[in-house]
Amino acid sequence: MNKGPALVSLRRRIEKSEWLAARIAGLIGRYLGFCNRRIQWEIEGGDALHDALQNGPVLLVMWHSRSLMGALHWPVAQGPLSSLHDSSPVGRVSGALQRSVGLQPIQMSRKRSNRVASRAVLRSVKNGVSIGMTGDGPLGPALEVKDAPLDWARTTGMPVFCYAFSVENGRRLNSWDQMLVPRPKGHGAYVFRQFEGTITRKMDDSQIETLREEMHQFMQQTTARADEMLGLPPGP
Repeated sequence: MNKGPALVSLRRRIEKSEWLAARIAGLIGRYLGFCNRRIQWEIEGGDALHDALQNGPVLLVMWHSRSLMGALHWPVAQGPLSSLHDSSPVGRVSGALQRSVGLQPIQMSRKRSNRVASRAVLRSVKNGVSIGMTGDGPLGPALEVKDAPLDWARTTGMPVFCYAFSVENGRRLNSWDQMLVPRPKGHGAYVFRQFEGTITRKMDDSQIETLREEMHQFMQQTTARADEMLGLPPGP
């Protein structure tokens, strides 16, 4: 049986329906919440993030492949987080999932100017709301730092933290980023690490490319650290 047309139809329905996206997000959220409760987590860098949040919001970046548990691991009690997502079916479900755990997602358009959304993000930052985003964006290529995290870091001047999680028992999706999905058992680890590279509002092209490479290396190191805490080899 060819499932192609059915999948296309579902994608279109999700793109048009906030209700359907929320329903699917609810199912995913219950599963991830169950995993989060059953996994024995080791945490590194939580105190450093807490200390930074005492002085204001931060920019949180992560690889798309390690982003699935980020909404549940963000310390909502220590400060709100506004995450960015696109209007794709996956993006809409992600936004609904983030709302369900107390975050404040903002939808960015693929086709139109994001000036309005950008102003909303800046208002959030001024109101003390941290910003979360994937470094390689919603569509990849995987593990390549896009312009957006660099631009937001330069525009807002916020401290930049990287997040990654790892689990002993998980599986990889057959997706562009090989997204890591946990199973509800065993041990897990997640890490928050502050990026110490130099970021200024005015940077020339060469400096921006240097910053991009530094951030890439830092995100890779953060991901490898989460794996290392469980005795696992580094993965995407």
